Amino acid sequence: MGPQNNQSIFHPTFLFTGIPGLGTINIGAGNIGVSIPFCFAYAVAVLGNSAIFLVITEPSLHQPMYLFLSMLAANDLVISTSTLPKMLAIMWSGAREIGFHACLTQMYFIHTFSIVESAILLAMAFDRYVAICHPLHYAAILSNTAVARMGLAAAARGVILVLPCPLLLLKRLPGGFRTVIQHTYCEHMAVVKQACSDTTVNRVYGICVALSVVVLDLGLIAASYTMILRAVFRLSSWDARAKALGTCAAHSCTILVSYVPALFTFLTHRIGHHVPPYIHILLACLYLLLPPMVNPLVYGVKTQQIRQRVLGLFGQGRKGPANH
Repeated sequence: MGPQNNQSIFHPTFLFTGIPGLGTINIGAGNIGVSIPFCFAYAVAVLGNSAIFLVITEPSLHQPMYLFLSMLAANDLVISTSTLPKMLAIMWSGAREIGFHACLTQMYFIHTFSIVESAILLAMAFDRYVAICHPLHYAAILSNTAVARMGLAAAARGVILVLPCPLLLLKRLPGGFRTVIQHTYCEHMAVVKQACSDTTVNRVYGICVALSVVVLDLGLIAASYTMILRAVFRLSSWDARAKALGTCAAHSCTILVSYVPALFTFLTHRIGHHVPPYIHILLACLYLLLPPMVNPLVYGVKTQQIRQRVLGLFGQGRKGPANH
């Protein structure tokens, strides 16, 4: 149903369904069970990314790879915090309502920082390419100034590309909106489907942005890794090959964790009409929750400097009270 009066037209309130079929519409014991892995993922994401961000602020780690990691950690904190608290509120207390403008704000943050994350992963692939294929020119190519410019470019691209999405939805206000969103957060396509007026422009723009970002970034990442592999297999020493490939292992895991759920979510909205709603929504949640949780674990394990400093950070925290 559309809105019933002018007040609801210009100030619509949406209701999330949660995850249909998993007990998130009605409050009960089922909600607590579903919320446990979400709460765990959020706790790991906040603690892990905060620890990495704090550690990398040390001047001794102000190198391109670590600066990109700090950007990734900060970005993951924003993505997880813009979605998880509301998801947990839906599951714990049945707080399913969200205002129209709050929904647009959440949608804008989610998609902007998802695009920024893709750009950071591309920058990290370029970092690995320069480190392995042009090691003698590494410091000159990836100076701190160049890294800062790449970070600003990543942020600017996300801000500019996503800005038309909420503006186009605002134009649909006079036509009204359905009030029930089949989701746990304000994903662009989930909100677009609520509009009662024609949304062809919204859908086309969303598809164009998603395809352009994925095709461009994944294509350049693939090109970087192709040149990296060519350079690695030209090395005569097996140890040198293993070391070079080892530096790319964490980044490869991050790419898989970030892009696979994102691609599935994108395709399900367009062609996956027979996919059960709860599977689609769960994977859409993983698309936002899995990378922030996995990234600090992967880089904490694979990067010795970060691992040692994180352990030292917690070690100092344990020793602090005893010293007093």
